[in-house]
Amino acid sequence: MDKKNREMAHRMTAVLTPNYLPQPVSIERGEGCYVYDADGRRYLDLMGGIATAVLGHCHPAVQAALTHQAGKIWHISNLFLSSPQIELAERLTTLCFAEQAFFCNSGAEANEAALKLARRYAHDREEKRFEILAFDGAFHGRTLFTLSATGTPAYWEGFGPLAEGVYHVPFGDLAAAGQRLSDRTAAIIVEPVQGESGVHPAPPGFLQGLRDLADKNGCLLIFDEVQTGVGRTGPLFAHQTSGAEPDIMTLAKALGNGIPIGAMLTRASVGKSLVPGTHASTFGGNPLAAACACAVLDTLTTGGVLETARKTAEHLGRSLEAMAHRLGPDRVADIRGSGHLRAIELTQPATNVIHRCRESGVLIISAGASNVRLAPPLIISNEQIDEGLAVLEAAIAAEIS
Repeated sequence: MDKKNREMAHRMTAVLTPNYLPQPVSIERGEGCYVYDADGRRYLDLMGGIATAVLGHCHPAVQAALTHQAGKIWHISNLFLSSPQIELAERLTTLCFAEQAFFCNSGAEANEAALKLARRYAHDREEKRFEILAFDGAFHGRTLFTLSATGTPAYWEGFGPLAEGVYHVPFGDLAAAGQRLSDRTAAIIVEPVQGESGVHPAPPGFLQGLRDLADKNGCLLIFDEVQTGVGRTGPLFAHQTSGAEPDIMTLAKALGNGIPIGAMLTRASVGKSLVPGTHASTFGGNPLAAACACAVLDTLTTGGVLETARKTAEHLGRSLEAMAHRLGPDRVADIRGSGHLRAIELTQPATNVIHRCRESGVLIISAGASNVRLAPPLIISNEQIDEGLAVLEAAIAAEIS
């Protein structure tokens, strides 16, 4: 560890709670697909701030929107109208099934709002529905309600009792989901791709099957697109390739390209249950964040980014398959994902591979103990993909025997 990075690590342990275990690198600035640490070393970012920097770091369009809005007004609260917030809602509802938006600051808050809305919607219809059906391996956030919906018991330890009425069935198992539904079910919540547990895409027909089950049961269907939304898997929203539409969709991460913002999108017939006083967020949809999110959407949808990203995603997929073939099944057990969200499942824990990549100037992250997750900016070039995968392949070859 270089001197400045070592100093920052020492300062961190003195003043921050120990709930994070960061790599011993203090990132000081970024540009495009590269970031630079306190000692001036450059790294190729293949993790994108955990699937957040969809346009890379300090993208000119987002930077311009941030600077322009910062010269006007930063915050006024939702007690007044805000043109950037309204413009963002108009953009989002034009791009998907939804007719209304609620804004907050993170994915967990967006999912919290979605789950609360599902219960409130049932309440307004005088239905005794309060149960939530979620899936094993899911990750929906770390508030108490979203933690309860998260399907990884290790995250629950020490935080019980969890929210009442939340149940889990195996991801991809329509029969189990159908058996668990009842006249008490308020909503089904599902990720089109389970990101945190290892980048597991929903099986073909699963999302449409859940739509059919929800319609038959009378409950709502929530798609958590916090990690998959805003172009990450190829289309603007991952569920759009399934033919199924939700009643509620949640977004965050890439929506602000690093600026904190979350969104819950829904149909007006459902959203009408959030009357004044039922839910709120002081900073939700504030002018700075909303202006940046507008710039992100405009750049993706009118700047040709999605079209170019589809081509680089194809190159990424082919390159990963070729790498797996060269390394062999003794090292690489599986390759999963689509677009710019991929997982390489190793036959051993991924920790040493991740550290070796960092030491060689490439940043990657895990998704479960043995999975390497790649979530690079959509603006990454084929040459940068080749640069990163060469380092990754060498690290796997060195660390996995």
